[in-house]
Amino acid sequence: MATFLYRLGRGAFRRRGLVALLWVALLFAAGFGAASAAAPTSGSFSIPGTEAQRAFDLLDKKFPGMAADGATARIVVKAPEGAKVTDPGPKAEVEKIVNDLKTGPGAEQIASVVNPYEVQAVSQDGSTTYISAKYTVSGMELKDATRDALKESGDGAKAAGLNVQIGGDALMVAPETGSGEIIGILVAAIVLVITFGSLVAAGLPLLTAIIGVGIGVSSITALANVLDLGNTTATLATMIGLAVGIDYALFIVSRYRAELAEGRDRDEAAGRATGTAGSAVVFAGLTVVIALVGLAVVNIPMLTKMGVAAAGTVVIAVLVALTLVPAILGFAGRKVLPAGEKSRLFGKGKPAGAEKKANGGTRWARFVLRRPVMVLLAGVIGLGVVAVPASKLEMGLPDDGAQPVSTTQRQAYDLLSEGFGPGFNGPLMVVVDGNKALADSTVDRIKGLEGVAAVMPPSPNEAGDASVITVIPKDRPSSTHTEELVHEIRDGSGDDVLVTGATAMNIDFSQKMNDALLPYLALVVGLAFLLLMLVFRSILVPLKAALGFLLSVVAALGAVVAVFQWGWLGSVFGVEQTGPIMSMMPIFMVGVVFGLAMDYEVFLVTRMREAYVHGERPGQAVVTGFQYSARVVVAAAVIMIAVFAGFLGASDQMVKMIGFGLAVAVFFDAFVVRMAIVPAVLALLGHKAWWLPEWLDRMLPNVDVEGESLRKHLATESAEGEGPDKDRELVNA
Repeated sequence: MATFLYRLGRGAFRRRGLVALLWVALLFAAGFGAASAAAPTSGSFSIPGTEAQRAFDLLDKKFPGMAADGATARIVVKAPEGAKVTDPGPKAEVEKIVNDLKTGPGAEQIASVVNPYEVQAVSQDGSTTYISAKYTVSGMELKDATRDALKESGDGAKAAGLNVQIGGDALMVAPETGSGEIIGILVAAIVLVITFGSLVAAGLPLLTAIIGVGIGVSSITALANVLDLGNTTATLATMIGLAVGIDYALFIVSRYRAELAEGRDRDEAAGRATGTAGSAVVFAGLTVVIALVGLAVVNIPMLTKMGVAAAGTVVIAVLVALTLVPAILGFAGRKVLPAGEKSRLFGKGKPAGAEKKANGGTRWARFVLRRPVMVLLAGVIGLGVVAVPASKLEMGLPDDGAQPVSTTQRQAYDLLSEGFGPGFNGPLMVVVDGNKALADSTVDRIKGLEGVAAVMPPSPNEAGDASVITVIPKDRPSSTHTEELVHEIRDGSGDDVLVTGATAMNIDFSQKMNDALLPYLALVVGLAFLLLMLVFRSILVPLKAALGFLLSVVAALGAVVAVFQWGWLGSVFGVEQTGPIMSMMPIFMVGVVFGLAMDYEVFLVTRMREAYVHGERPGQAVVTGFQYSARVVVAAAVIMIAVFAGFLGASDQMVKMIGFGLAVAVFFDAFVVRMAIVPAVLALLGHKAWWLPEWLDRMLPNVDVEGESLRKHLATESAEGEGPDKDRELVNA
């Protein structure tokens, strides 16, 4: 593979104009597709194999249109102190809101508006009422005029002294990342300038990463409606694609400069950089892709699509690193080097690479080699302490109660809780597949359960062979008591009585994520273990890599629980409202972080393996690996942390939480596991770290990440006079 990538990189360098033109054309084509496509929707949500999903399917069959995905809104109205919403003045204002929604701007997207006085939707004390509105399209597909009309519907009532707040998903908009993403890119630029000492070399990874992300995200946007992708898919693809895109280009450019420092010509340096560092990029990218595509094992279409879309962006980042980066290196010339280094390489005297000088990576590696047990214990114990809060992890899906208290959705949620009880925000929908007698007996049984606040009379369909019963729990939707009530209703029912609704869907979703976590870990870690065994020709090195990852990801989950569930340092990270951790967070973080963690493992340990294969002692190989790779790995980690942390400014709680979790996980994995625990373990293992049974060595294909076959190939070409020298004058002109 190294020989193929060498030819690919050298070919891209020499035909840089054509390669750059093709990528720019692809960017414009993807951008045109995105601009021409309809606005993305929120994406359909289904959980195959769960009772809540079976109930929705039954609703769709027995009550056509009732289970439609149209947006909903609740306009909650509370009368001033001492007044009631049934008084003539407040009542007139509420009915005006109903009329305006039915006949005003955006009325063509209204499916139904329920007058609260016709259905007795008034609190027991008469202080609060609510208007239910149903739309024909999802929240993301509402016209601006429709959404504005909803926001302004209560202005007249507010002027009359009423408290009007709006809840539901009709106000849903695409998540905003704020200025944090731009700050993340600026931090990445500063780190690259410090690392390379050259503005051109620093700008190259940023440019290529932005092109790659632009193509990936534009493609996702163009296909969003066709593939039914959720509105957060593009945001998450941007987060991951930008991070890996910068990192992969960073490693290619860094190796290119190292090859130049050895005195090689530019086209040869580009080919060798792509053949060696490019091999590591391919395998690192494969681990990320495996982790993301492996999300399909959860069998939740929304999560599968998110993973595949993000994996596609990673594939584009790998292709960009292998082709566009060498091409742009051809345009950059010698400007990728600091001025002082240019004079040493292309002026008089011996190449800069002729003398190996100790650097920070060398000194750190030697420190770890002197005290491996101390470093190992410090790293493991430190991460273990941070991981403790993960034992108290509570999972759920956010509702309006998780919104910041300043939002109208949260205030509407609180008003409904005060007026009608906490469970009113999460009613359960019991679908009865049977006649009226079965529905009545089901109502009687549910009324006898402890956690029930109210049970509405059954609502039959036209055929009379199915009914819907609305159950109001006593506790809030995310409480354990409500979860227990759902299980109690289900345990006492047969297959013809099913519980669904948003609350039941959340419970089933969380359970499905829990059940899938271990199989997912086994699949992803198992496949990556085999992949790393191919790369490193070792059993203990991949095992150590997998265990180190598990330690860092559990510690990251502990940090997420402490900040987002317990509220520790919540104000520092912009967390306005604590609550359960989103159900998809642990498994999604496991997938993404595993892929990224293996990036650092591949880039760092490949250099150690390369030195060991060429005859260095195990300890010296560790030092050599750190000498060449530590600075770049640190820079890559800081860049990834900056990019992920930039999403803390997002308006969407899920994006904010994932950004924090990924940033913390990368910090733990790069600086504690890979930079401390890994060299300590390798120092303690010595030669055993690189042991592989002979029979297994014969079975495994040789992927040659170290570039040994490439060296032999180049040596043969040089001996036959067919090496790269024949076109050197033309390339360097």
